[in-house]
Amino acid sequence: MEEEICRDLPLLLSSFVDTFVDFSVGGLFLPQSSNPYPDSSSVSDSLPSSPHLATRLPAPDRLIAVGDLHGDLQKSKEALRLAGLIDASDRWAGGTATVVQIGDVLDRGGDELKILYFLEKLKREAEKSGGTIITMNGNHEVMNVEGDFRYVTEEGLDEFRVWADWYCIGNAMKSLCDGLEKPKDPFCGIPFKFLGVKEELYHSIRCRIAALRPDGPISVRFLSENQTVLVVGDSVFVHGGLLPKHVFYGLERINEEVRDWINGLRGRFSPEYLRGRHSVVWLRKFSHELAQNCDCSTLEHVLATIPGAKRMIMGHTIQETGINGACGNRAIRIDVGMSRGCINGLPEVLEIKGNSELRVLTSNPSYRNEPLAADRKEGLGLLLPEPGPQPVQVKV
Repeated sequence: MEEEICRDLPLLLSSFVDTFVDFSVGGLFLPQSSNPYPDSSSVSDSLPSSPHLATRLPAPDRLIAVGDLHGDLQKSKEALRLAGLIDASDRWAGGTATVVQIGDVLDRGGDELKILYFLEKLKREAEKSGGTIITMNGNHEVMNVEGDFRYVTEEGLDEFRVWADWYCIGNAMKSLCDGLEKPKDPFCGIPFKFLGVKEELYHSIRCRIAALRPDGPISVRFLSENQTVLVVGDSVFVHGGLLPKHVFYGLERINEEVRDWINGLRGRFSPEYLRGRHSVVWLRKFSHELAQNCDCSTLEHVLATIPGAKRMIMGHTIQETGINGACGNRAIRIDVGMSRGCINGLPEVLEIKGNSELRVLTSNPSYRNEPLAADRKEGLGLLLPEPGPQPVQVKV
């Protein structure tokens, strides 16, 4: 018995340290995960990636799509509450619902890590109830893994500085245990100075690079298992958009290559299909706020090449009028700029129940004078309109 305790003691210490760091950074305790390697800091460098990321899933009874969150934890929670996915104590309350967050958690706000931790907590809680939360990579996740910090706020830099402080304290504690492999230095190879950057920000920049670069502790843990392209039932999810060449290249191949890049297996720079205005995370061909300016013929061609696909659901481009559809509702645009770092838009989410019509759940007070649906305490279900002067129909 004593031998077993002694043998397990290093792993118990490592688990305690990881929990201590998580709480210090994220402000919460993560429920136990079914993933045997939930924390990259305890995974051997030689551990291979899981062979597949789910790219195609059957239609659930209830599907909720959430747009760009951009570092605003309060607005993120408001959006989830609109759909009854979390309760007043911020615990999962969505039952067996499936949630897809379309990417762009990072940048423009100071709660980036807190959102990543919060979504990870909800993933684990949802799993125990038969629910699913799927997070995706947006262009801002790609930019940060590449070290492009143009849209980072000082609050965001400070959050990662605090993470690095606690992470290094945790590593120092682990290094005192003879039964544990010596932790890697997360700052290895990172320069101490940066051209055109204020000297007082040097350390915070180094911390962010250490966390988010390929094979970084935060990128591996929270971003590497994100999908970049996803098909759920008859809906295709992608942050920017898909072109025929992307479908021809292979949706599964894209997901696996992006995962391997984030895990540090494919060099420093992202694959070509993640770069430039025609990439899967930057494309805006189907997201113009004026529906008549969208490239509907290309969209039709893309959907026709994906078996069973009826629509493409995208974020990336802010829709000041709220969630809407174009191209006969074949293009659904769900980025409402809800973050205070964007346009401080009113939270909205998209709901799809089985094969029924699409509905927008909104906090817009303009619709609060209508009776609420009996099965919801907050928000209204709106038939999805195309942009323009036509009236919004309220489903009650």
